Amino acid sequence: MTKKTKRIYLDYAATTPVDSRAFRAMLPYLSEKFGNTMSLHSFGQGAKEVLEESREVVANSIKAKPDEIIFTSSATESNNLALKGVAFAKAASFAEVTSATKAESANQAGHIIISSIEHPCIMESAKWLENQGFEITRLKVDKYGLVDSKDIEKAIKKETILVSIIHASNEIGTIQPIKEIGEAIIRKSEILNLKTKIFFHTDAVQTFGKIPIDVSKMNIDLLTASSHKMYGPKGAAALFVREGTKITPLLHGGGHEAGLRSSTVNVPAIVGFAKAVKICEKEIKSETKRLSRLRDKLIKGVLKEIPGSHLNGHPKKRLPNNANFSFSFVEGESMVIQLDLLGIAASTGSACATAKLEPSHVLLAIGLRPEEAHGSLRLTLGRWTKEKDIDYVLEVLPKVINKLRKISPFKKTYG
Repeated sequence: MTKKTKRIYLDYAATTPVDSRAFRAMLPYLSEKFGNTMSLHSFGQGAKEVLEESREVVANSIKAKPDEIIFTSSATESNNLALKGVAFAKAASFAEVTSATKAESANQAGHIIISSIEHPCIMESAKWLENQGFEITRLKVDKYGLVDSKDIEKAIKKETILVSIIHASNEIGTIQPIKEIGEAIIRKSEILNLKTKIFFHTDAVQTFGKIPIDVSKMNIDLLTASSHKMYGPKGAAALFVREGTKITPLLHGGGHEAGLRSSTVNVPAIVGFAKAVKICEKEIKSETKRLSRLRDKLIKGVLKEIPGSHLNGHPKKRLPNNANFSFSFVEGESMVIQLDLLGIAASTGSACATAKLEPSHVLLAIGLRPEEAHGSLRLTLGRWTKEKDIDYVLEVLPKVINKLRKISPFKKTYG
């Protein structure tokens, strides 16, 4: 086996290391300040106090109210709660008014719109709801992965209860026109003269902490954020639920998190999450500028030095840390393995789906053929990425691609 000469992490979209400042903030709540937030004694009330302080930090970062933030264990849980919670609440409300059965309620009051490039937890939640009787519309995207707000407006009808569009793709990095989509939802609601609100949810896991978010200006009703994607610990995430948005809880128990998420609160992780949010807020401008420059250098170098390379996603409207490529006649997993042997950690798609043999649904949605989708490489930069790391990638990646092409069966199969 080739000896690893370096250790360069370029898979920040999958997860990030915990910032040492966030880690230090967590430590007291793992030992001496270990109280349960539901306890009445001083240990519990101390935990409750820091929980509410953390809630305020997360809320302020997206211009929301503290009581509009629900802490969960993961983005997957938050996304499930958003889609299923709204769907169940709407169906229950419809049943009360009409005396319809559960199945009839879902069918008659349950139309949900998502895009074709959502994260798997949104795609699978929508699929599950579809099996329960809800109608799901999956909107197409253009070659860059952009959703057209006009398509959303056309898709909305009287039965629509929820629109869920990812803020930025975890795979190709394309940033969606969320504000325009929110405006389109409001506009179509007025045209249809709807008496009930169509809620707008966005999975902001990849944008939270990277680009500014204002839930009011962007017309967002529900928003998902995750700690471990922005240098906080795993095991903590949040769901913003705008005041007046009715959702049915998925977990039932002691009534934690305003009754919407019963379970003993993970105070240490939430404290780390809040500290990570503070750090990102302070450094967002300088970090965005730095990462965008390194990203652009990487993209320019790869496209120049490697024939048969193609950038996936929008060339400008993309995350500052994301570069996703397709290479002709090369298989993605082989690239990842070869790069790992050279000390570079990369991905061939979403970390939640790379164990699957099927081509990425996101890359297929933007028009790539299966063989092109299988030849993808995602490089995502982060807080500890240096320019010398990019230089090293640009030095070794062309050699890796050339080596793999020499032994590739794809030329014969697809050439």
